[in-house]
Amino acid sequence: MEKILREQIIKLIKREVVPAVGCTEPVAVALCVAKATETLGCLPEKLELYLSGNIIKNAMGVGIPGTGMIGLPIAISLGALVGKSEYSLEVLRDVNPEAVEAGRKYISEGRIHISLDADAPSNLHIDVRAFGDSHSVRSVISGSHSNFILIEKDGEVLFEKSTQSEGNDESAEKDPELTMQMVYEFATTAPLDEISFILEAKDLNLAAANFALKGEYGHCLGSTVLHFGEKFFGNTPVAHAITLTSAACDARMGGAMVPVMSNSGSGNQGITATMPVVSYAMDINASEEQLIRALVLSHLTSIYIKQSLGRLSALCGCVVASTGATSGLVYLMGGGYKQVCDAVKNMVANLTGMICDGAKPSCSMKISSGVSTAMMSAMLAMQGFAVTSAEGIISDDVDETIHNLTSIGRDSMQATDKLVLKIMTCK
Repeated sequence: MEKILREQIIKLIKREVVPAVGCTEPVAVALCVAKATETLGCLPEKLELYLSGNIIKNAMGVGIPGTGMIGLPIAISLGALVGKSEYSLEVLRDVNPEAVEAGRKYISEGRIHISLDADAPSNLHIDVRAFGDSHSVRSVISGSHSNFILIEKDGEVLFEKSTQSEGNDESAEKDPELTMQMVYEFATTAPLDEISFILEAKDLNLAAANFALKGEYGHCLGSTVLHFGEKFFGNTPVAHAITLTSAACDARMGGAMVPVMSNSGSGNQGITATMPVVSYAMDINASEEQLIRALVLSHLTSIYIKQSLGRLSALCGCVVASTGATSGLVYLMGGGYKQVCDAVKNMVANLTGMICDGAKPSCSMKISSGVSTAMMSAMLAMQGFAVTSAEGIISDDVDETIHNLTSIGRDSMQATDKLVLKIMTCK
């Protein structure tokens, strides 16, 4: 692979695989509020937020780090009180008990007004209006979680750029058009020193998993499988992968103040693309090079799928990330490109249609379904078994199969997405 193409892919991975503290949807809202507050120059007397449906859906039931609280209001208030936009998706890293109490007071004073923007140009759209000291500010994030497209103060435009297509930022037009063959070639042949940075994903997400296993976060799925699961799952690679992957999700969805490595704007996707691969690598005593290449293959496969799916959709992100994970697992099992393609087809045949009903503690259960399916799909592929084009939405071509999956999640499930949001908001 030519060096210029490798450099483009590395730039893409480094942009899409980044640390984040807390669920990225409420964190992105906090980031937008922090920028508006900084531009205003004082604590806003009033905040008006106009949010796309997927932002509201993914922020309603998730824990906000360091607060013991769930949902948008506390994330918004903390974004105004202690958020720093320079931290990007770690905007809430300075949260402390005093800030949480101040945030509760800010909420109780009725300063925050949240509305659904039914006409938002993107599934990921955050429009914040801040008012205070006789001034007004507007800040807008759209398309991706930290992609600011507009900053205004008192009607004067301070910063503006054209809205990019959903899921992309200003540099997306320069991204290489990935194929599964390109993903595999890059992961398996790139010089090791150029891709070893991916080990930070292992370090962050494994630390989050171990942190969760020492406490009680979310539904405690990770610790439950660890302490009580041997009777049902045995002492197996599948049980180990479910334990570590779901534990990291427990911590993140339960509001633990720990960073995770995200993928394509989602911490849960980053966890799912990382931990099954790390867990299996530990089980088989894989070399560092094997782990690095498997992690790159997993994360880049996930990025490839998200390129055509979009940032947020009705399709659960664990479908995407666990499809990446199965690729990494096949590599660790000694498989080649054909086996990777077969495993991807097996995943698409199995998990397509799993709905996203928001970020929340029970995401760990969906992630565990993805982990076990990833292992099963890899195992089948290594034995020469793959779902064929005579079955369902699978095509002979792996790239066409992936696009069949993403077209369903992006286009056909839009009505499902609206109904899910209606159910969630009318309970």
